[in-house]
Amino acid sequence: MSVSSHHKPFADWLRTHAAALTHLDPEAPLDDLEPLRALIGDACVVAIGESSHFIDEFALMRERILRFLVERCGFTVLAFEYGFSEGFHLDAWAQGEGTDDDLSAHLAAAIPVGLEEPLRWMRRHNRTAAPPVRFAGIDIPAAGGSLLPALAPVADYLHDIDPETLPTVQTAMRIAESFAGGSGAVAAPAWARLATAEQDALSATLTRLLIRFRSLEPLYVSRSDQHRYDIAVRRLEGACHADYTFRAMADLFAGEGLTADTSARDAYMAQSLLWHLERFEPGTRVVLAAHNAHIQKTPVSFNGHLTGLPMGQHLHRALGDDYVALGLTSTTGHTADMPRDENTRFGFTIDATALEPPEPGSIEAAFADAELGLSIADLHRARRKTPDNADPAPGPDRIRIQSAYLHTPVLEAFDAVLHTPTSTVADNLNIT
Repeated sequence: MSVSSHHKPFADWLRTHAAALTHLDPEAPLDDLEPLRALIGDACVVAIGESSHFIDEFALMRERILRFLVERCGFTVLAFEYGFSEGFHLDAWAQGEGTDDDLSAHLAAAIPVGLEEPLRWMRRHNRTAAPPVRFAGIDIPAAGGSLLPALAPVADYLHDIDPETLPTVQTAMRIAESFAGGSGAVAAPAWARLATAEQDALSATLTRLLIRFRSLEPLYVSRSDQHRYDIAVRRLEGACHADYTFRAMADLFAGEGLTADTSARDAYMAQSLLWHLERFEPGTRVVLAAHNAHIQKTPVSFNGHLTGLPMGQHLHRALGDDYVALGLTSTTGHTADMPRDENTRFGFTIDATALEPPEPGSIEAAFADAELGLSIADLHRARRKTPDNADPAPGPDRIRIQSAYLHTPVLEAFDAVLHTPTSTVADNLNIT
C-alpha cells in the first residue's frame, strides 16, 4: 500500500466522497451505479475509458456502465475505438442482420479490444428494445493498419457515381495494399520502407481524390444521395488521416517526430463522433468507449514532451459540458504492456506485467491511500469550493497508462475515475 503523505489530503477527500460499487458482473443489478446519473446530468456523450486494453475487469465494468446508460438513462448509441468505415457492418449486425455467428467473421481482422461482448448484448437487447441501440465506428481504417477498409467502399461508390475517377482510387489501393497490416504498428514501419516516390504518390492521390469529391458534391449528390456521398467523403477523410498518421508514426519511431504530430487519428475520431451525432435523431445520447488517453480532456505528454491532442480534448471544446469523461484504472494486479513485434499479426505482443505499488502523485496512489475497493469518484465535487470543501485538496498529477504513467492534471482530464482494486490481463486473445 502506498503511504505517500504528499497525497494524503486528496486520499482523505476520496475516502469521504467516493461511492462504493458492489459488482463487476455485467448481468448483476445496476443500483450501485446510480451515482452516475447525477454525475453525467444531461450530457449527450459519456466516454468510458481504460488505462490499458485487454483487461478483464475494465471490460466488465464498461459492459455494466453501457447497460446502465442504456436501460436507465436513455442512451441509444455505442461509439467505439473502431474503424468508421467498418462500423456500418457492425451496426447492421447489432440491428439483427445475419446470424449470431456472423460477428466472429466481422471482427476477425480487428484487434480484440473488448467489443465482442457489448455487441452481443446489444443484439440481444435490440430484439425487444424500442428504440434499438445503434453502433458507430469512429476510428481511422483498421486503426491505421490498412487504408483498404475505407478505400474499397469508395471505389464501389465511384464505380456507380464517377467511373472516370475510378482509376485514381485504384492507384491508391494498389500502393496501400503493398504495406497493409493488422494495425498501425505493422503498417507504419512497412510504409516507411516504401520508396519515397510511392509514399508521396499515395498522399498526392488521396489529396486529389478528396478535393475532387468536395468540389463535385452537387454532381455526386445528384447521381446518388446526400447520405451516400457523406459516408464516402468521411471514408476518404479517414484514409487521408491514416496516411498522415503513417508519416507521423514513422517519424516518431525514428526519433524525429514533430510536436503532437500523432494527433491526426484523435482528431479524426472526434470529428467522426460529431459526424454521427449530427445525423442521429435530435437528443440522441452516445456512450463512447476508448482508451483513457483518447478520452481525456487534457493534452497527452510524456517526459515533458507534448505528444498528442486527444479526442476528448476536441470533444470537450466542441460540446462543453455535454461531454463527460470517465477514466478507469486499478491499483494492483497486472496490466497489458504491448512491446512492438513486427512479426505478429498486429505488430505487438502482450506482456502481463505485474503492477508496482502506485507512484506518489498518481490517482492510483490516492485510491490506495484511501484503502478503497471497487468505487467511483466524482471529480466535479473535488474541483468545487463548498462550505465543507473551502480549500480543495490538490489533485493527482498523473494516471497509469499500462505500467507507465501519463502526467496530466487528473481533475481536469476526467470528470470521474472508476477504480477496481485489481486488474487481470485477458487470456485467449489470439494476437500472435
